[in-house]
Amino acid sequence: MAWRDSRRSRARLLLFMASIILGIAALVGINSFGDNLAGSISGQAKELLGADLVLTGSKAFSKALRPELNKLGTARTREMAFASMAEFRPGGGVRLVQVRARDGGFFYGDWQTEPRNAAQRFVQDSTAPGALVDDALLAQFGARVGDSVLVGRVRLPIIGRVLKTPGQSGISTAVAPTVFIPLNLVRQTGLIQRGSRLQYRRYYQFAPGTDVTAVVKNLQTRLDKADLDADTVATRQEQTGRAFADLTRYLSLVAFVALLLGCVGVASAVNLYVREKLAAVAVLRCLGASGRQALLIYLIQTAGLGLVGAVLGSLLGAVVQSLLPRVLGDFLPVDITVSVSWPAVLTGLATGLLMAVLFALLPLLSVRRVSPLRVLRTAFEDEAERPDPWRGLVLAVIGLFILAFAYQQTQSWKMTLGFGAGLLVAFVALGALGRLLMELVRRFFPSRWSYVWRQGLANLFRPQNQTLTLVTSIGLGTFLLATLFLTQSLLLGRVQVAGQGQQPNLVLFDIQREQRAGVEDLLKAQKLPVLLRVPIVTMSLKAINGRSVAELKKDTTTGIPPWALTREYRVTYRDSLNSSEKLVEGSLPGLAPDGTPRISVEAGYLQRAKLKLGDTLDFNVQGAPMRVVIGGTREIDRARVQPSFLVVFPAGVLEQAPQFTVLLTRTPNTAALAAVQQRLVRDFPNVSAIDLALILQTLDDLIGKISFVIRFMAGFSILTGLLVLSSSVVISRYQRVRESVLLRTLGASRAQILRITLVEYGLLGLLAALAGIGLALLAAWALAVWVFNASFGPALLPLLGLAALVTVLTAAIGLFNSRDVLRRSPLEVLRAEG
Repeated sequence: MAWRDSRRSRARLLLFMASIILGIAALVGINSFGDNLAGSISGQAKELLGADLVLTGSKAFSKALRPELNKLGTARTREMAFASMAEFRPGGGVRLVQVRARDGGFFYGDWQTEPRNAAQRFVQDSTAPGALVDDALLAQFGARVGDSVLVGRVRLPIIGRVLKTPGQSGISTAVAPTVFIPLNLVRQTGLIQRGSRLQYRRYYQFAPGTDVTAVVKNLQTRLDKADLDADTVATRQEQTGRAFADLTRYLSLVAFVALLLGCVGVASAVNLYVREKLAAVAVLRCLGASGRQALLIYLIQTAGLGLVGAVLGSLLGAVVQSLLPRVLGDFLPVDITVSVSWPAVLTGLATGLLMAVLFALLPLLSVRRVSPLRVLRTAFEDEAERPDPWRGLVLAVIGLFILAFAYQQTQSWKMTLGFGAGLLVAFVALGALGRLLMELVRRFFPSRWSYVWRQGLANLFRPQNQTLTLVTSIGLGTFLLATLFLTQSLLLGRVQVAGQGQQPNLVLFDIQREQRAGVEDLLKAQKLPVLLRVPIVTMSLKAINGRSVAELKKDTTTGIPPWALTREYRVTYRDSLNSSEKLVEGSLPGLAPDGTPRISVEAGYLQRAKLKLGDTLDFNVQGAPMRVVIGGTREIDRARVQPSFLVVFPAGVLEQAPQFTVLLTRTPNTAALAAVQQRLVRDFPNVSAIDLALILQTLDDLIGKISFVIRFMAGFSILTGLLVLSSSVVISRYQRVRESVLLRTLGASRAQILRITLVEYGLLGLLAALAGIGLALLAAWALAVWVFNASFGPALLPLLGLAALVTVLTAAIGLFNSRDVLRRSPLEVLRAEG
């Protein structure tokens, strides 16, 4: 019976299946991509690290430990990494780069250079040393192989451009472009001075089958004592896998939203379909069919279409899966091997079928209670029925399924409940707005308006209207896109403050004590102001409240994160707060009555590090022990262009400690910027300059790429919403035909019916767009206040453009799907529908 009854209705029901196809395609594509990425990371784990073991420290490896380290592995290479200015000649371009000085290549992975033998020449040719430079860096300054690069006091020919480095993604290259130089030339650069921030690394290769984890475990105590971090293939694989698992889980939730929108369309389409079938169901009941049998007939139909939609969606997901490595290529440190992930496909099939059945059940439950007397009643007379308890049960199952899916993706109850709550708020708000619109139009109907406007507005609350469905589906898709745009603008706005007014736009750091006067004279000669001087002292944490760092590392009950114990602290000293800081609790930096320094810490750091006011901290100030007390906390406005510090000491304590200075200035134009950078490279090669305009450009590029990825996924939600619109119009076309016939009989022209359709769908699109943008404004405001601690001032013109686009698309699809009503005679259409 289900098969026979579906013959005349398949064309109507097939379109709603398209929304299921899109949702499942997004879901299967993302999950397959995640599985392929995990497999690629596992298969290329050694290429991610470039070795079997990497030891990293912020100071030179101790002489006592070197003999034991030299026994490790069958081969080893050394590296020193630091930030420095580099000048490209003959062009003269200057930029802050990451210098990596190495005495060998990588043991695993493809170090791609152009020409191909450049990496081999870099490693083996010690008689004619040269530099390898990131391809993007050469492109920026129009440099090429054969030109030279000046690093400190060493000028090296560029022997090759680096296209790919093991374990390095395109994004990391854009943020920190690299220049490789031979390790034996580091001292000649003049850049290694007291207080310079360096990273010392040793790369080891072991014989096949060696248990590197066990080797590290035997050395862990000595490595901790020497402040050395050990990175093995297993730990790098775990870290990388976890990072990208979070990305795929997030994208899966975005895809799941598209699937939910499709299911809303299913519920709407089935609801309209059931209304048309009520008379047929009543006839079946007269012939002896039970309510349960009538329900199963139409449930089998929708379940079958849901299954077909899930299968087609899984096939389309395979196509999406092949596109994602191209879309996300800049973010990936490995090459993705694309293959079918059967677990992802099976999950997509089960999810699509179950969601289609659950959402179809909501309107289908009413079929059970259709009375045989319905055949004698008017077609649109609704029966007053008591609430159906099964409806509440189905809604509860849908809610539990959504939460279960979110937890399966995030493995976090906090994120699951947050996702569920956010989704519920969005659906409830959009649904309430749709109902409010219908009620307001019904109650305050403009009876004196023109005929076309009255008919178009009346369609918003007449039987078989799409107001609630379309406001929800289109509004949620618009909400996703608008939130993305506002968040992107918010992030960029925090950095763009640097270019406003008279704030600093150039930061000079690593200025040694004896160089400060010379650097300030250089700035004066260039007619540039010194806006701020900040002394910086480097130190490490040794104990908290008398308990050593080693002891706290072993005690997992303290809740203190490892980074708080092992990080290198860079602090400053002063007795007052600057304009970007505000006292939150306690007192300003100062000395206690017994002479103990009372420090001020950043409020967020105090909370994250599980510390409290009055705690004592023991620091190692480059060999000298110092005990301090946490006396107060500060809140920092990071939108202000000023150096910010987790820890601030009082004046009169660190003045004689080894330190360097940071100077902030402002250049009026790019010519002045280039001039001061070139003078710094020539006269003070160890001093580095950060161009905040360049930082802004890099951040803009980075956020743009991230935004494209999220827009790519949000597009599935928009497309699904438009398909819901199309399916709702097609499914309800019979009702529209009857209304059109009546209007045509009463004398309405085709042009009037066209305008009535435009009014209805134009208003629906506009309302849905404005509702989505309104929710996005609230979400972006909450992010600005609670996450970014920034002022919120959205750009309204692009949002109005988005609203206009959504409105036009909605109206256009409404007209396109109603074209039969406009171009064919009423009698012809009624005969075809009958």
